[in-house]
Amino acid sequence: MEAQAQGLLETEPLHGRDEDAVASADFSSTLSEEEKEELKAELVQLEDEITTLRQVLSAKERHLVEIKQKLGMNLMNELKQNFSKSWHDMQTTTAYKKTHETLSHAGQKATAAFSNVGTAISKKFGDMRRK
Repeated sequence: MEAQAQGLLETEPLHGRDEDAVASADFSSTLSEEEKEELKAELVQLEDEITTLRQVLSAKERHLVEIKQKLGMNLMNELKQNFSKSWHDMQTTTAYKKTHETLSHAGQKATAAFSNVGTAISKKFGDMRRK
């Protein structure tokens, strides 16, 4: 009995067979004929509205494509613009600027170190030739 009572208090959403049970339940016997007619009329009206909204959306999407074509915009251009904007936004962040500055400084030091190593190697080769 306790397990049965606990099942009545579940707050989980309906799943699989529960949805099927609710969908197959016949609630029409609790409705009056007048309520049934009102619901049928509302159903027809909602279906008509949905159809109209789909048609309007489709027309607006076609118009959007036409405008983009007239402006010379296509998917590749949009991707390029989005990438450029994102890259610019990233470059203006403080973190990027600090990282760029640090790496630039490290690069300069590495270049100087390689130059010194190159000079030392050249000097050694020169000394070896003279001997």
